[in-house]
Amino acid sequence: MILPGAADTPASSPGLVSGQVQAEWVDLLGELEAVKNAVTATQARLTIALDEATRADEAAQSIRAERRGRGVPNQVGAALRVSPHAGAGFVSTSRVWVTQMPHTFDALKAGVLSAWRATLLVRETSHLSLEHRALIDEEICGPAHLAELARMGTRRLIARIKELAARLDVHACVKRNARAVTERRVSVRPAPDLMVYLTALVPMAQGVQAYAQLKTHADALKAGEDERGVGQIMADTLIERATAREPGHANDVPVTINLLVSDETLLADGNQPAVVVEGAPTGAGVIPAPVARNLAAHAIDTDTAWLRSIYVNPQGRLLATTSTSRFHPAGLAALLRAREQGICATTWCDARIRHADHVTPHAEGGPTSLDNGQGLCARCNHAKQAPGWSQKTTQLDGLHAVETVTPTGHTYVSVAPTPPAPVRAGVTTPAWTPAVGVTGPAPGSTPRSRYSIGCQSRPSRGAIPYRPSTPPRQPRPAQQPQHRPASRATGRVPVRPRRPDLFWTYPT
Repeated sequence: MILPGAADTPASSPGLVSGQVQAEWVDLLGELEAVKNAVTATQARLTIALDEATRADEAAQSIRAERRGRGVPNQVGAALRVSPHAGAGFVSTSRVWVTQMPHTFDALKAGVLSAWRATLLVRETSHLSLEHRALIDEEICGPAHLAELARMGTRRLIARIKELAARLDVHACVKRNARAVTERRVSVRPAPDLMVYLTALVPMAQGVQAYAQLKTHADALKAGEDERGVGQIMADTLIERATAREPGHANDVPVTINLLVSDETLLADGNQPAVVVEGAPTGAGVIPAPVARNLAAHAIDTDTAWLRSIYVNPQGRLLATTSTSRFHPAGLAALLRAREQGICATTWCDARIRHADHVTPHAEGGPTSLDNGQGLCARCNHAKQAPGWSQKTTQLDGLHAVETVTPTGHTYVSVAPTPPAPVRAGVTTPAWTPAVGVTGPAPGSTPRSRYSIGCQSRPSRGAIPYRPSTPPRQPRPAQQPQHRPASRATGRVPVRPRRPDLFWTYPT
């Protein structure tokens, strides 16, 4: 991009740019911000126009009122390149701007008010009547108050809205505070580096009290020359008390691991990352190969663990499964979630998979199979059932893909993530370096690319045998069957035990 007044200016010589040119840049930044706000207002008006037109068309088709317009948030989200949930939020906020808060909408069009501050006006007046909301809209964003609004900070803006709301309808404010108590909850969301944010929304008095107790306990341990930081002690204490563990044993909580991982990564020293697909409320998470091996070994050492590993065939596709049932069986649904790595297959949607859906509907002859299936969140599954939506399966670079056509004729293609690749036939595998507590394969045995490891045991029960699946055996020449005598105690023919290829062992 060419900066006005500073064409081809070397970055190493900032002193060559005059103060007048730099002042022009600052002015341009402000003008572009105003243009950005005006563009948001235009998008809001277009969104409401699309929503009204869609609802009118569906009303003409005698669609029930509660189902009209439910595909609009997905269309808006796809156009704005955000999730359908964010698209639904923009639709509802835009409706308030356009129909209930005209002064806020005019300030947004003029560039005086940013999209975020305009959203705060909607949020902080949601508990008021239309009449009181209109009064606050005029008091803050009316033509006589635009100069004051331009100088007002965000926190001061929120305080001003709450002040006016309490003056106009104190009972509504009290009811809102009472309703907020009923919305207390605990949530978890992903954080970088295989961490999560564990958040508790609780009343202020309870939250401050809990934090104060954790802080006091951490300060006491820190005074006793504990090497951990105060924040680390508080986090460990929270987990220990929530899981009823002894102090110092916060990491000894049995976990469930569900990995999409290649055999080379898990059982050798491959460097392909693994993906947490199921059993994690935070959705999918990519972890480095050494972390996956150590995580598996640690989970086995904590008395109870399940490890599910799903692999791909030599063509790079998950093992296909079909079913004749109307709904996806549990195993097939698990494969769908694994292929999408736990995230809704809709483009730009970050929600967790809730529904196993048929790309081509079952009523139209679509089979219940892995190729005709996709994992969707509830909103996306309901949106595609609106009139004018269509989908079909396709492939892009050898990966499973779904082509979606919206009622306006726009086409979006969602592609499944690339799965971890297995050890290829004819490729020299690296030296065997298994995780802690895992022995190597039996002499002459080679790990296959299709197998599943499942273990749930205690150290007292000894080693857990494991055998990878092997190719189908060639039929043996016909021979006279040999009959072995049955056991006198059970009446069954004993089966000769075979030596497993791999053992999960526990350190002594």
